[in-house]
Amino acid sequence: MFLKEVVNFVKVLNEMTVTFESRSSNEAFARSAVAAFVAQLDPTIGELNDIRTAVSEAVTNCVVHAYKESIGKISINVRILSDNIVCIRIRDKGCGIEDIDKAMEPLFTTAPEAERAGLGFAVMQSFCDIVKVRSNVGSGTTVTLNKRISPRVGNG
Repeated sequence: MFLKEVVNFVKVLNEMTVTFESRSSNEAFARSAVAAFVAQLDPTIGELNDIRTAVSEAVTNCVVHAYKESIGKISINVRILSDNIVCIRIRDKGCGIEDIDKAMEPLFTTAPEAERAGLGFAVMQSFCDIVKVRSNVGSGTTVTLNKRISPRVGNG
């Protein structure tokens, strides 16, 4: 995909980082903070909802899977890049993912007792142009979400 090549050659126009505890009550905060920051690109409602949903899924994965029965830190870094590209990195320092390919399979979950559907990564992939996952068992996971926002007519 063209976007994969472009992301390596773009300029960072603006950036923010926020860190918060892995409490389920902070999921809405994370989703809203990212959406508010991305709003400067004047995305469509659909694009904004895509980003909110993908961030929500990534943060929920941190809360439910990375820290399981404990509270840890989740960091989100959002970069506005040239060419209307948004790069969002959600990072935890939790238990890590043993098999990323398996974890990204639809319907796979490590928390079946919590009645989880196992669709988090599939949802992220359906709403973003690029989804990358890097993880080390025992030291955490970083999910990178990239989405290009359509340029709006009349903006410039």
